[in-house]
Amino acid sequence: MFGNIGVSGFIMIIVLALIIFGPNKLPELGRAAGRTLREFKNATNGLISNDEPAPKETAVKAESASNETNKQ
Repeated sequence: MFGNIGVSGFIMIIVLALIIFGPNKLPELGRAAGRTLREFKNATNGLISNDEPAPKETAVKAESASNETNKQ
């Protein structure tokens, strides 16, 4: 996504941010952005870890259902 932005483009973005928000507000915005990214990453990791056990249970249920139909 940001692969096309070079060093000069990145410097221009920083300069624009300094002009728009000012040097006093910029560290606060950076911390807020970092917290937001960390919370998003933790939430997505939680979703991924919750999804892993489900296929194992499904496989066991499918196997037991298969065994029940074979017995009948």
